[in-house]
Amino acid sequence: MHAEKWFVKTKWADFRAWADDLGIDPVIARILRNREMHSAQEAAEFLRGELGDCHSPWLLKDMEAAVCSLLQALKQGKRIRVIGDYDVDGICSTYILTRGIESLGGSVDYAIPHRIHDGYGLNEHLIQNASQDGVQLILTCDNGISAKSQIDYAKTLGMEVIVTDHHEVPFETENGVKKEILPEALAIVDPKRMEDTYPFDGICGAVVAYKLMQAVWETLEGKHPLNGKHSLDGLETKGEAIPERVTSLKDSLDMFVEFAALATVCDVMELKDENRIIVRAGIQKMRHSQNPGLKALINVCGIDPDHLSAYHFGFVLGPCLNATGRMDTAQKAMELLFCSDEAGAIVIAGDLKALNESRKNLTEMGTAKARKMILEKGMEKDKVLVVYLPEVHESLAGIIAGRIKEQYGRPTFILTRGEEGIKGSGRSIEQYHMYEALCSVEYLLTKFGGHKLAAGFSLEEKNIESFRKELLERCTLKDEDFIQSVSIDMELPISYPNVKLVNQMELLEPFGLGNPKPLFVQRDLSFLSGKRMGKDGKYGRFEVCAENGCRRNLVYFGDMDAFLADWEERFGEGSGERMMSGRESHSLHVVYQLSLNEYRGNQEIQLLMKHYR
Repeated sequence: MHAEKWFVKTKWADFRAWADDLGIDPVIARILRNREMHSAQEAAEFLRGELGDCHSPWLLKDMEAAVCSLLQALKQGKRIRVIGDYDVDGICSTYILTRGIESLGGSVDYAIPHRIHDGYGLNEHLIQNASQDGVQLILTCDNGISAKSQIDYAKTLGMEVIVTDHHEVPFETENGVKKEILPEALAIVDPKRMEDTYPFDGICGAVVAYKLMQAVWETLEGKHPLNGKHSLDGLETKGEAIPERVTSLKDSLDMFVEFAALATVCDVMELKDENRIIVRAGIQKMRHSQNPGLKALINVCGIDPDHLSAYHFGFVLGPCLNATGRMDTAQKAMELLFCSDEAGAIVIAGDLKALNESRKNLTEMGTAKARKMILEKGMEKDKVLVVYLPEVHESLAGIIAGRIKEQYGRPTFILTRGEEGIKGSGRSIEQYHMYEALCSVEYLLTKFGGHKLAAGFSLEEKNIESFRKELLERCTLKDEDFIQSVSIDMELPISYPNVKLVNQMELLEPFGLGNPKPLFVQRDLSFLSGKRMGKDGKYGRFEVCAENGCRRNLVYFGDMDAFLADWEERFGEGSGERMMSGRESHSLHVVYQLSLNEYRGNQEIQLLMKHYR
């Protein structure tokens, strides 16, 4: 296990008063305070927030320009092409914009870059195709903010561009001051822009797309008339009057929430602020989804719609949609979302599930190769891990980087040999801004982009070693930055939780980045006996006892072999086998989560061990 530093949060409030006001257990009140709620009113908003409480789309910079430009194109009958990305966020963004424009009767189609042949985002090939097809307006989603030269090229071919994105804005530094490098577009809607005053910049590309469609609807409904230079007064129109189709767009907006929610989870956005509201609403809508493709994928993956959760978004449905873009082209995923035939949707969903299973097997092999190389080259202590795996499919680099980062607790870049040079993908720890790190070695790269915690890039093979050395020399991480911090909500005796409390914890969902599942600690927990569970006995189940005599079942989904090896290092050779058989007992401090185990209609409190020492 990594070195860990445990700390119990000590934020204070009148938890009993909050509990009385909100009708919740004081433990839930304390958790809400730990989530930065400062009053019972804020806590109530957290628990009961609805879509109407989300921020207005008009707070995003350039939103009026984007709406005006899009409506002008629609009223003039211009041909529009949506260009997205091949991951879940890009797929969902593309669906939202394309379907939204379709609902208004617009002439629209879409293009998704091929991961291998096109790479990320806009490129000259996609722009040339658009020009040849008579496209007059390109609308980007989940990309475009770093495509200045490509957008300039589109303009030389007579096309206009609207950018919707959520990625970091490229910049250059002059006299120690950051200066954004923005493309020359009709509008640039990206909450990461320096001048943007949107209250929450942690939204994904699909939410930005959703906000644009919401703003278009509000304009057509007269809820937000455009003024000044963005006025549509006197504009000639062609074809059917758009206002007659406003209801169709409103119906589409209701359905778009589930796509925005899916993308938010799969793009690992923090489940704070309006993200939490969107994801919670999206889960509820997807449980009764009217989209044949999503319904088929839920069915094929064996998910009970009534118990659909953010977990299924991130670890079941999302990977199936991602697999098509990783292993081949995201076109298959788009076909699923646009499919109107239930039987056809089942076939496509089955193909995506099978493709994801193949992807998982290849990922396991690639991760094993990365671990072997790190050990053979003595890289495990490097502050930044740079691993070159030329034979691994470039589409798997990001997943492998994430797994290596989790194992070693260090920012990790995985490089592979693509069809057009070396491709790389990185995953980072909280203390290391990956995008800024790439900016510092931009001269070695041919292309790059990303966030604080994840990034992608390309470079020439001759620059691999220089890339590694420069990152290591420029890295300012200290030893303490590699110590994992375990943030614990409170000390909670295992005798306190009951079924009512565990059920109330559902009020805090959805859980994910920025809103983790609550952690509790019990000190001096005696392990009385145990048994292995799962395939090959990988997991464990123990009977444990607290000092007050309360006994509970404790489940461990970590590496049982490693746990027992650690146990014997602490308590002596053979102590693990004796504890498992109930012949010897020792105590550990345990950080745990709460769950319910249901068996034959009975509910039993179950503890999930997450950390121990």
